[in-house]
Amino acid sequence: METNAPHRIAIYSRKSKFTGKGESIGNQIEMCKNYIRLHYPGFSEEDILVYEDEGYSGKNTQRPQFKKMMNDGKHHKFDAVVCYRLDRVSRNIKDFAELIQELQQLNISFVSINEQFDTSSPIGRAMMFICSVFSQLERETIAERIRDNMRELAKSGRWLGGTTPTGYKSKELVGSITVDGKVRKAFKLDIIKQEAELVKLIFDKFIETNSLTKTETYLRQQHIKTKNNRDFSRFSISNILRNPVYMIADKEAWNYFERLGVELFSEESAFDGVHGIMAYSKTIQTTGKSNQLKDVKDWIIAVGKHKGLISGAQWVQVQKMLDQNKSKSYHKPKSNVALLSGLLFCGDCGAYMRPKLSSRLNANGERIYDYLCETKEKTRSQDCKMKRPNGNELDRLVCEQIKALSEDHSAFLKELEQARKSLEEHQGDFDQRLDELKKAQKETERKIQSLVETLADTAGSAAKYITEQINELDKENESLKEQIENMENLTMGQSLTDLEFDILKEMLKNFSSSFDTMSVEQKRSALRSFVKRIVWDGETVHIFLFGADDKGIDFSNPASEMEEPQGEDFK
Repeated sequence: METNAPHRIAIYSRKSKFTGKGESIGNQIEMCKNYIRLHYPGFSEEDILVYEDEGYSGKNTQRPQFKKMMNDGKHHKFDAVVCYRLDRVSRNIKDFAELIQELQQLNISFVSINEQFDTSSPIGRAMMFICSVFSQLERETIAERIRDNMRELAKSGRWLGGTTPTGYKSKELVGSITVDGKVRKAFKLDIIKQEAELVKLIFDKFIETNSLTKTETYLRQQHIKTKNNRDFSRFSISNILRNPVYMIADKEAWNYFERLGVELFSEESAFDGVHGIMAYSKTIQTTGKSNQLKDVKDWIIAVGKHKGLISGAQWVQVQKMLDQNKSKSYHKPKSNVALLSGLLFCGDCGAYMRPKLSSRLNANGERIYDYLCETKEKTRSQDCKMKRPNGNELDRLVCEQIKALSEDHSAFLKELEQARKSLEEHQGDFDQRLDELKKAQKETERKIQSLVETLADTAGSAAKYITEQINELDKENESLKEQIENMENLTMGQSLTDLEFDILKEMLKNFSSSFDTMSVEQKRSALRSFVKRIVWDGETVHIFLFGADDKGIDFSNPASEMEEPQGEDFK
């Protein structure tokens, strides 16, 4: 081996998606290993670390194995990185420049075998940056080509497919269009009258209330559902209000988009006050993340082939109201110390109960809060009237009750221990019953097989009688199978009971001894480690633990109901 040869080498490989062809992950790795064998004779494969990212784009460095490789580099686990081609590492010149700089600071050399570049030499570093520029140029060229296709699609004003917006359905048009040399079917949006009326109602109600929350409350109180039969949320309402597909292509719409400098692919005369707007290139699509809405200025706007529902003036008015509300929206206090959010459920409707903080402090200097049922809040007590417990007191009492469970003489542990012993004592009877069921099932299958053989030599009414017998025995057989499966599952569950009991007991002891010294986040984590859920029914709190066979801890009237908050005191 050369004197300046690396001691350990990292191979990095990446491919956007699995195809089984071309420069696959496996092919990249093998070519890198061949390069290492050629340039560093005698180098042991045991000193090669392989990092693979399958299904990740090179436009950024947010890839799990890439990040692991860089972290290992910081801990000096290798002193060279080899990849098959430069764009396997990055297509972004900024990311690539930062990578090279970081590797240099760590004294790690970088080799790209396809371009024959090695950062251990000055010319290699210079050429590496030049090649990176071309990689980014290629990516930007692809993006521009996609945008050119969007411009061609915009000229057609057609619906591109996907989930249709509320108020419309997709309808195939006669004929087809050609985009980027490919012939495609053409579709348009057709109005669904009932849904269209709902869209108009949402716009009218928002303008009337100037509030997403009040609009949501109104829809819930009227038991109006989404097209997927779910309750409306502020998010789903906002999506409808922000969607330009409902906007009528009229003079106000033209003026709005022209003033913003948006690309318009329809003449002003096409804004006829009848058809709706189609917006293309509207979202940023990133693998593994939800789509993000681009700035309106980056949209491509055209007049669609569908009818609009909301006038341009009304749609623009709603956008201004949404923007104003967003700028002055209230932010949740960061000093929230509530412990049971996500664990506490309403015993009436089953919804989550969330903490509502006030600006006042109690005698201990803590922010005062209570827990409020989401359904009660969003329907203004129409669909649920659950009492609101004092959050500070409820948290304290729940924690005290759980700490008390860790005592060896606690009734809870005694009951669990008694139940476990009872099951152990009856294990013999249990096994005998399971054996009887298996024998009965085997005998039933034997009878069915015998009747099937008889049926082969039988005709007429006798055959019909035998068929009925087979059907009856088959039902009996299925019932026996179900009983056997249930009992075996129960046996499997019981085999874990001893271990679960010991773990539960140990967790409770640790909880009791260290809970008071934990931070708020640590307390939340500790509770969630063994509390399955907590249910408040207005008078009694029911606590259900993991591994406790759904056995609950109950205690009554832990906190008096707080008065309904006035004004902006509670958020």
